[in-house]
Amino acid sequence: MEKVAIESVETEINPMRVHSVRKPVSRALGTTDVAMNYFELEPGESFSGALHTHEDQEEIFYVEAGTATFEVGVDRETVDVGAGELIRFPPGEFQKGSNEDEERVVGWAIGAPGASHDWDELYSRAYCPECEDETTQDVGFASGQFELECTECGYEQG
Repeated sequence: MEKVAIESVETEINPMRVHSVRKPVSRALGTTDVAMNYFELEPGESFSGALHTHEDQEEIFYVEAGTATFEVGVDRETVDVGAGELIRFPPGEFQKGSNEDEERVVGWAIGAPGASHDWDELYSRAYCPECEDETTQDVGFASGQFELECTECGYEQG
């Protein structure tokens, strides 16, 4: 059995600096089969920073306070998730959650299986200068920053 208080979990910020409070609860609890992160999003902040998908993990977001807006799919359909509501994304579905409101969002991201991502199974949507369009990008992480490679033409950007 492991127990932890949110206040005692250290804040870790995404390298893209897209949120000011992210607490990796699963790391503090020592989980191996589920990932859990606590977030506080100020207006304009996001859970992840980019439209992305995990081929190896489904994700559930629970909004404890405020309203989070999620972009869903390549067409970026928007869905608002209010306090006390949850949203689930199956493996392979593109999504991005953010705070488009003036009130702070408090929320949780839960992913399974696994307490961390397999970088070979993570994809993002980003503009590719070679293709001159938004394309699906392989995502890597090295030297403290994200690296992208276009799945259509192989163009690399970091």
